[in-house]
Amino acid sequence: MKSEGSQYKDESGDLAAHIVQDAGHKIESRRLLPDSKSKIRGAVKDFLGSNASTIVFIGGTGVSHTDVTVETVVPFFEKELTGFGELLRNISYQKIGSAAMLTRATAGTAKGKLIVCLPGSPGAVETALQNFISEFPHIVSVAAGTLDTRHSM
Repeated sequence: MKSEGSQYKDESGDLAAHIVQDAGHKIESRRLLPDSKSKIRGAVKDFLGSNASTIVFIGGTGVSHTDVTVETVVPFFEKELTGFGELLRNISYQKIGSAAMLTRATAGTAKGKLIVCLPGSPGAVETALQNFISEFPHIVSVAAGTLDTRHSM
């Protein structure tokens, strides 16, 4: 992907890949998508039809008119994990102050899989993944119905 005549550097994507792999997870695929509802919808549909358990969208969670990731992805959710965005904004507030309110980061489940929408900044990606990636397998287990949750609290 090119940006203003130069090769686009996906610093946040590279950082996310590093954190995911360091946590012992495998990356099935990785794509750069434009801020396009149809492209994002297509990526969600492809993911839901795949064997992958988690998809992470990076970017498009702000308040700009081009930030369309959240409104494109949320309709696919069967269950929204509102605590994800709340906790990320709380942690981010401690680091960057009131600018943390500008993100609409969210996560949810669909068809027993996890969908995560992160802000595009490397700092936000690092904060989110370092704090929450350990919960992703548990979320998928619960969503997929492979974990007995009747006795957990």
